[in-house]
This record gives sequence, structure tokens and C-alpha cells, in this order.
Amino acid sequence: MFQDAKFAFPDVQDGHLCRVLVVDDSRVQRRILTLMLERWGYIVAEAEDAECALDLCEVFQPDFILSDWVMPGMSGPEFCAAFRAKPRASYGYFILLTSKSEKAAVTTGLESGADDFLTKPVNGDELRARINAGARILSMEQELRSKNSVIAETLAELQSVHAVIDKDLQQARVLQQSLMPVRSACFGQSRVSLLLRSCGHVGGDLAGMFSVPNGDFGLFSLDVLGHGITSAMMTARVAGHLSAEHLDENLALKRGDDGFDFLPPHQMAERLNARMVGQKGVSEYLTLAYVHVSQTNGLARFVQAGHPPPLLLRKSGEAEFIGLGGLPIGLIDDARFEEHKIALSPGDRLLLYTDGFTEAVLPDGTMLDNDGLLALVISIPPDLRGPEFLDALYDALKAKLGDMAEFDDDISAALLEYGEV
Repeated sequence: MFQDAKFAFPDVQDGHLCRVLVVDDSRVQRRILTLMLERWGYIVAEAEDAECALDLCEVFQPDFILSDWVMPGMSGPEFCAAFRAKPRASYGYFILLTSKSEKAAVTTGLESGADDFLTKPVNGDELRARINAGARILSMEQELRSKNSVIAETLAELQSVHAVIDKDLQQARVLQQSLMPVRSACFGQSRVSLLLRSCGHVGGDLAGMFSVPNGDFGLFSLDVLGHGITSAMMTARVAGHLSAEHLDENLALKRGDDGFDFLPPHQMAERLNARMVGQKGVSEYLTLAYVHVSQTNGLARFVQAGHPPPLLLRKSGEAEFIGLGGLPIGLIDDARFEEHKIALSPGDRLLLYTDGFTEAVLPDGTMLDNDGLLALVISIPPDLRGPEFLDALYDALKAKLGDMAEFDDDISAALLEYGEV
């Protein structure tokens, strides 16, 4: 029988592989093996059969097991299989002692979970060599467990940090959405509606609108280079320069004797460019499409600064992309921007959008492009207006992408419906 479970085995320094369990129904064989192992510095426990050995494993936690193949009751391979089935914090190296040399017997031992074999009678040098070989394997397993533990701890720390960052980004997303306080607003008989979808928590796109008491209003779509936290911070800064609430800070407006009035769009672009270029250490730039609409005569004056061309949809059914491109904002000091004019009639619509639409990659590897965007716009049911139209356009783009409907760029748009609200 094995020593009582209450026996206090010698303390083993963590990481030192030195516990060996010898299992054999022959007391003489056990003593021969035990004496050799103790002489080499191992701590040895003995068991006369597999059932006793399994109980002893709970207390002794051996690094190595030397087990006879043929024993009363449970055989060596059966004992090995039962040992492998028990949960352990570390691996145990199992050597079967046998006089069997047939391939079928070796296969049976390996299938039970044995790591090695020794032929009886056991040669001391061979036993020591097999133990040393097993020690190398156990040392590698122990090192791997230690590294995995470090990885697990590091991962837990990273997950904790990520949770904090994610919480901050979720709040940042809410704040960015607040830059667009309303999705739709009416100005006289006209309506402006907005769409913003970031591909991450936060992004570099923004759409907006503002007005002055005389009835004129402006709408814009902008896209800061890249997306993520830096772009979002730049977007927030630019939003302050085009504020609908703080007109004194709005670069598109000027204060006169009778209140605020609109500057020509090209002057607004030049003022914003000067602000962007003048920021030390900031290399980001943005593209912009900005339109000033006169309620009295339907004249729309707009500037396109490196932004995709606005899409003009006439009530008659005609459609055209307008604008000639231009330089982005914040790229070149003292840049000049060209201004364009169009006359709007009741029922006309004007769509400003970012390249998240036209540069969306389709399943065949091509981009949606202008023609694809126009096809999507035409496919929207004519009874959908305002925010519903923009949502339907976004959904149509997602459907076009199919299973690849994971956007790698932000999506935003501003829709002007002139004179028919």
C-alpha cells in the first residue's frame, strides 16, 4: 500500500521537476527503482497497484510515473488512461515498464496516453536517460504554461484598458453625434436633412446646416483625412467654425448692422483654410462641399474643396454632378477656392455626400463611383423624403455591398429639398 494521504511530502521548489511515483505489484522491483531514483536526488513515492496509485496522485502530484504493465486489477495502460482523465495543473510524464515488445502492445500503450516505454529488467543508465528526456519535455511544458500565464495576465490587463477606452469612445460617439443636433430642419419652404454613419466608434465625417434670421441658410458636408480619434477631434474643431448656435464663431457669416449675413462661400473656405494651416503640429486636412442658399430667389452658391461633386436632382428628372473639384482645406497656405452658382427651382434636390459612398468597394472589387451612386439614388422610392430618403440610400448601399457590408470609411450626407415642403 502507499503511504497515508496525511503524510507530509517534502516541499518542492516551484518549477523543480523531482517527484516520481513508482507503481508495481512487486515490492522488490519497487525498491530497486526507488533506490536508484533517490540516489539521483528524486523524491519517490510507491504504490502496489493502480487503484492505490490514483489515490496517491491526488496528494503527491508526481512529475513522473513509472508503472508496470501487468498488475492485478487495473493494468498499466488502463491506469495511464485513468490518470490522464484526471484534471491536473501540469503535465505528468508516464513511462510504462513492460516485457512486451510487439508493435500491437506498443500501440495500445501509446493510445492509453503513455509517453515512453522501458523494457524489464530496467537498466539504470537507460532509466536515467529516459527520465532526463522526459524532464526536458516537462520543462518546456512548464515554461510554456508560465508564458501562457503571463500572456493571460497581460491580456486581462489589456482587456481592462480596452474596456476603459471603449467606454470613452462610446461617450465620444455620443458627443460627435451631438455635433449634428437635429437630422432635419425646415427653412421656409425648403428642408435640409443629414446622415452620419461612422465606420468605427468615431470618425472624420460631418454634415451640418445653419441659418440667419433673413431666411438664408447653409449646408455642408466635410471629410477629415482618415478616421478615428484624431479625425474626430479635428471634425469637432471644424464643427465649431461652422456652428449653428454660436454665429459669432461661424466662419461663413459676418456681423452687420442688421445682424448676421452670409459671406461668399469661397471666402468661408479661405478663412477655414487659414485656420487649418495655422495649427502647429497638425498635418490633417479635409475636403468640403458647402452651399449657401438664398430663400428669396433660389440662388445656390457653393464651393467644392477637394470633395466629391454634389449631385443635383431636378424636379424634371434630370440629374448631374456639379463642381470641378478644387483643393482640400488645410493643405496649402493661401489657397484660393472657386465659387459656383446654380439656380434652384421648387422641387429640385441637391445631395452633398462624402467618398464613403462613391469609394465603397463592391463584391467584384470595383468601387461604386458616381454612376453607381446615381443608380442608387434613382432606385429610392419617390415618396421617401428627408431623413427617410437618406436612410434608404444608406440601406441600398449596404445591400449593394452584400456580405461585404462592412464599411472601411465613414458615411455622411446632406440633402437639400428646395421649395416643396
